[in-house]
Amino acid sequence: MNELNVGAIVSAVQKNCHISDAQYAGDLTLCTFLLKMRELYRWEHDIPLTRDMPKSEVGDWMNERERLWETVEAAAFEALPLAEAHVDPFEVEAANRRLAPHGLVYSGGFGRSCKPHFFLANLERQETRQGFQIFVAGCEFARDLDAPPGMMLDHSIFVRTESLKRWLWEKYEEWRWNRRNEAMGRAVACHGFERDEAAALEAMTRTETESVILHELGEARVGALLGEPWAALLAAVMRSRAEIVVRAVRDLYADCLSTLPGLLERDDPAALHFFFANFVGMRRKLFPELAPAYRRWAKSGNADTLGAVAAAGQARWSAQCAEFIDLHARLGEATGVEIEAWLDRAAPAD
Repeated sequence: MNELNVGAIVSAVQKNCHISDAQYAGDLTLCTFLLKMRELYRWEHDIPLTRDMPKSEVGDWMNERERLWETVEAAAFEALPLAEAHVDPFEVEAANRRLAPHGLVYSGGFGRSCKPHFFLANLERQETRQGFQIFVAGCEFARDLDAPPGMMLDHSIFVRTESLKRWLWEKYEEWRWNRRNEAMGRAVACHGFERDEAAALEAMTRTETESVILHELGEARVGALLGEPWAALLAAVMRSRAEIVVRAVRDLYADCLSTLPGLLERDDPAALHFFFANFVGMRRKLFPELAPAYRRWAKSGNADTLGAVAAAGQARWSAQCAEFIDLHARLGEATGVEIEAWLDRAAPAD
């Protein structure tokens, strides 16, 4: 087996991250941009989650980063120097065939607004489930401004435990400031944050790694069922209120198909509490029946009602996805207006 020049690979991946950030950072709102930059600074400087960041140094670093972006914004993405071959940065399967035997994992794909995402990390574990390759990443060596905890690319699912841990800590901090989220309070109690925050965060990360896998498996299965017509629908409603609705309906389908059945089968109260701690926004608005079923389970320990509501939801959201696809086939670019009208009928504002 040819040895890899890991330093050269890290440099190539990080350069591609800089190019992507340079081209797409301007699409973010100012608030989102500042939050993401602070998170990136924390990662680059290996600052513990519990420690505050020096404001003046963060500001200087941001100015320096924006100057760097100006020098690479027009550059082409670099191929990955993988021993005997240079691999296109979007040929992820080919890259991981060479990297995985060395304990590394890589991803290069597209996220929201078609922004390219790249990362390189230690490979904590790899498994095959339901026909999908699952890569669980540990310490990251290169990343861009966005770092989603879970993502799917072709027939591969990637879970980024560093990103997941940061996100979980943020959720815990939010709860400490405002303890009205009862489901989050139950999840925190299950993991014992009041005794040892660091150990509890590690335990929660392990638990939620499986939850992310379950959701991404649901997304993968839903994607296979809906196919290209769904992608065309999503493109037609991009950057509108209808896009939020369409994404929420698909998320609900994935959760009723995979996430909730998997969580119920695991019989892990902490994971179920955390799921409902984050059952908010459009998903909760569209599926109000789920929250009372959770509260009944939390009070009695009997999951029959929750399981029945999730099973009914699987059929309901499958049918709703099909209805949206049919709308797009008939209405084309005008689909968004009709979906927004559907939302007003299905879930009127309070």
